[in-house]
Amino acid sequence: MTTPDRLTHLDATGAAQMVDVGAKAATDRRAVARATVTMAPETAAVVARGDAPKGDVVSTARIAGIQAAKRTAELVPLCHPVALSYVDVRVSVEAEAGRVQLEAETRTIGPTGVEMEAMCACSVAALTVYDMVKGLERGVRVSELRLVEKTGGKEDWRQTSSG
Repeated sequence: MTTPDRLTHLDATGAAQMVDVGAKAATDRRAVARATVTMAPETAAVVARGDAPKGDVVSTARIAGIQAAKRTAELVPLCHPVALSYVDVRVSVEAEAGRVQLEAETRTIGPTGVEMEAMCACSVAALTVYDMVKGLERGVRVSELRLVEKTGGKEDWRQTSSG
């Protein structure tokens, strides 16, 4: 775990900086993030059927997430632009439970990871679900955005708890 005296995005004076990854080896890198959108079962059933008033929620959320991954460096100030080799956003609707589960996967071969791209994809996909159903229900919640796995670079990492 990084300690405060080793934060890589701070220079010697404590000012924010972009990390120099020029000397790092290019490796296969992959990240997976997840998020949950919770709503009434009736609203989730509309999402599952694909007939929401604003259109096909699942397809729109997938495309929004993919677009977001490609624009992460524009949104997160100190992120490096990454040449993504793969992005996918998977959407699972659990109508009876009133949940839409989102999972984003990103890949590249390069000197820096793609965790932020996966997280950005997942969050924007979840926000898109919210936007497309807010006319049906205002109590929708976006929650549990988290990185669940990353491979490549110095070390691989996987979430160990079910949360």
